[in-house]
Amino acid sequence: MSFLLLHWIFNLAPLIRTMKSLTTFILLLLTLSYTEAQTLSGTVKDDKTSETLIGASVVIVGTQNGASTNIDGEFSLKYSGDYPLQLEVSFIGYTSKKVDVSSPSSDIQISLSVDGELLDEIDVIEQRLSKKQKESALTVEAMDALAIKETPSVSFYEGLGALKGVDLTSASIGFKIINTRGFNSTSPVRSLQIIDGVDNQAPGLNFSLGNFLGASELDVINVDVIAGASTAFYGPNAFNGVISMTTKNPYDFQGLTASVKVGERALTEVGVRWAEAIKNKDGEEKFAYKINLYYLQANDWEATNYDPITDSDYPITNPGRFNAVNTYGDEGFLASNNNYSDPISVANASDGNTGLGTFFRSGYNEIDLVDYGTRNAKFGTSLHYRFKPTLEITYSFNYGTGTTVYQGDNRFSIKGIHFFQNKLELKNKDKWFIRAYATNEDAGDSYDAYFTGLKMLEEQEQESDWNNRYANNWRLFGLNSIVESLPDYQPWQGSGMSQQDWYDNSYVPFINANLDTLQKLHSFNLEQTDITKYAPGSPEFNQLFNRITSKELIKGGTKLFDKSALYHLQGAYNFDLENGKIYTGGNFRLYAPNSRGNIFDEAEFVNARTVNGVTLYDTVFNTIRVYEMGAFGGVEHFFADKKLKGQATLRVDKHQNFNFLVNPALSLIYNPDQKNTLRLSFSSAIRNPTLQDQYLNYNVGVATLKGNLSGYEGLITSESFREFLDSPNLNRNLLEYFDVPPIVPEKVRTIEVGYRATLFKKAYLDASYYFSLYEDFIGFVVGVDAQFSDGVNLPQNVSVYRVSANAQSRVTTQGFSVGMNYYLTDIWTLNGNYSWNRLNKQGTDDPIIPAFNTPEHKYNIGITARKLKMPFMKGDKWGMSINYKWVQGFRFEGSPQFTGDIDSYGLLDGQISYDLNPVTLKFGASNMLNNLVFQVYGGPRVGRMIYGSILFEPKFKNKKI
Repeated sequence: MSFLLLHWIFNLAPLIRTMKSLTTFILLLLTLSYTEAQTLSGTVKDDKTSETLIGASVVIVGTQNGASTNIDGEFSLKYSGDYPLQLEVSFIGYTSKKVDVSSPSSDIQISLSVDGELLDEIDVIEQRLSKKQKESALTVEAMDALAIKETPSVSFYEGLGALKGVDLTSASIGFKIINTRGFNSTSPVRSLQIIDGVDNQAPGLNFSLGNFLGASELDVINVDVIAGASTAFYGPNAFNGVISMTTKNPYDFQGLTASVKVGERALTEVGVRWAEAIKNKDGEEKFAYKINLYYLQANDWEATNYDPITDSDYPITNPGRFNAVNTYGDEGFLASNNNYSDPISVANASDGNTGLGTFFRSGYNEIDLVDYGTRNAKFGTSLHYRFKPTLEITYSFNYGTGTTVYQGDNRFSIKGIHFFQNKLELKNKDKWFIRAYATNEDAGDSYDAYFTGLKMLEEQEQESDWNNRYANNWRLFGLNSIVESLPDYQPWQGSGMSQQDWYDNSYVPFINANLDTLQKLHSFNLEQTDITKYAPGSPEFNQLFNRITSKELIKGGTKLFDKSALYHLQGAYNFDLENGKIYTGGNFRLYAPNSRGNIFDEAEFVNARTVNGVTLYDTVFNTIRVYEMGAFGGVEHFFADKKLKGQATLRVDKHQNFNFLVNPALSLIYNPDQKNTLRLSFSSAIRNPTLQDQYLNYNVGVATLKGNLSGYEGLITSESFREFLDSPNLNRNLLEYFDVPPIVPEKVRTIEVGYRATLFKKAYLDASYYFSLYEDFIGFVVGVDAQFSDGVNLPQNVSVYRVSANAQSRVTTQGFSVGMNYYLTDIWTLNGNYSWNRLNKQGTDDPIIPAFNTPEHKYNIGITARKLKMPFMKGDKWGMSINYKWVQGFRFEGSPQFTGDIDSYGLLDGQISYDLNPVTLKFGASNMLNNLVFQVYGGPRVGRMIYGSILFEPKFKNKKI
């Protein structure tokens, strides 16, 4: 770990040298922090029960100097000013109190009284709202520590799918994706996921791996999902929304916490968290640390969809088979000699093609190519030092590794991936911070499962050769004669009827009437042709599989080499005003991709040579380094006796390869009283093209995926190229050429209105409507690059490219969502939400506009209870929750292989728990009715997961040094 830290610091040094003024500022603050000061400390309690109050606010009146009480109700703060003074103490549901202090003291005892009128209205409701929910002009959905414990889903991350307006997509047990407001994808590049302010994306792959490499559930205190365009607040790529996780501070959450969870599909999950704050001789908590360990293993869901791909020209009834979704190598478009279904091919019976039709090679199923044994291990630690209650420095290190299945353009077996993060942060709470972090990844032994199937078949026999053998076997075994001997077969007579008329009116009806027989004949022919094919599990299969998946793509294999990194430096400062504040900040990021030419266009020279039977590669690689930077400033001001808050933000971003971009945001929040909030906002966002959009150079067999920094000229449309190949004498006049302009960032502008209210002292309502205008969508186009010699129509050096590109048309989206929590009693809570989202492409058929991949309608209905009393049992230690989710069917558009329809589905999750303090027992099930559903086209059918867990969470007292 120390080596990684030194490596990180070394690489970050050039960035830090550019921030000399900030460094001077930090040193000044550190110097000031050691100014002699005296300690004020004490305890805050309930005046009736004498229970300590956790999280109460204690502020010295007239200053910004304050602190929050810890888990024991204790507070401590430094003060170097004059006495006497006043402390103002407040806590939700209690009447605020001012306490006179005449001299320094370490034993100030403060008792607060319950505010009965206020508590009736907001005790249950307000304490469950996050700070972002209360203050944000955007739509914010939150899950706090209590909701995390109560979620009926098998994990808190999966439980986010029950929040209003949130889409959860499950490509496997280990890989789940959160998205909001459309344009969902298994590569969630349009959503930003941050943990304690740190971007959780993979540097080379350029997207977040869900929570596979994220925070442990034991350490997460809350999750905020901010829906919509948020670049002005969170920087580039906060395009559709932000998933912001906050972990537990070791000062406030101390001691040992551990959990064990077991379930169906051999699920085993173990988590351990240890945190400790150490006091000095004066009783001050100066140093604190925490350690997190997590391990999960399970048998993943298997992708076994063997239906034809959507919109295939060959249905499941085609006797010669079809291109199946989760079978790879059976695509049938790598060669042109598998089609004998035209009139000319079958009219002359002596050619022996009767009944042969269009046939497809047998491929390999995904279950034979992928490791479904999901495993995930995570380790995290952080060290904290407080110079004073509000000034803290933190170093944290997080590591994740594991094996799972990921779906992008292809299906990938993520195997032994490694993910490292180092962070150093200095902050003055609610005032300013400076944060630097580095993220490094290593793809391990990961490989492209789809391409592996293709490569394994091609190394055994070229598809064109296999097709020839299949057609010859059809004739060799006399299968054409068997077809011709069937009743009602009428051969073409050669006169009186054209070949086309005979084909349409006689041959096709005859074939359709004998599909069962033809399928049996094709099955026999396949068996004979595939005698030499390596059977899954055989020694030959295993040897070939291991050789291909252990060899890098650039060397003819399918292994992904990726040791990319990113380095990030950011800071912000808030200036307090009499009726508001001014906030400023900026960031600098450096991407350092390293794929050795396997993913990115880094290979300048690659030469293969054989020495003593061993293939050696001579390689020369270019180094790619890409930076982006941004700065923002904003003002927040209160009007009308603080009932109206206005906010304006302006952010400027510059990417190394693109022009300056400006993103403004404006909002008004009106609180006529404590019960109601009206909000109106205009926000904007950009999404810089990812490293893949800029530099990708990835051969997937049927095409090469290309980035597009410089544009492409003279590509041929794939439709016209097919027409050219099918034309007599190869008519080049049929070819249609086009150019692709260089790629530029995506942009979106959003207007949103919302209303939040506390109703009838029992209900919390949150509703919002948004309208978004998008331009310069990043998608891709497919084109053919073919070279022709003078006077020769037969093309040479034909290559198929899928090029990243921007849509030329603008589109709009709009949506509405509403959610309500109704608190029946202090025990029972009803909740429900509904979301509507729609893409408007009216007036454009631009093929580049990316897939919306979002249901138009979805809703959740749930009920939660805590502190339940059960018959014949003492105490009120029981809890339960149940949630039903319904999602309307929609078209999921991924790659050509993985584009299809997702049917409407409903899922029922539930759990029951028993609190034996310090142990909590929980038993539940995700999808308890075992409704097998596709959430991703090309992924597995996801079914039920019954689980049981034990949570150990005792109380801990601070140590002294």
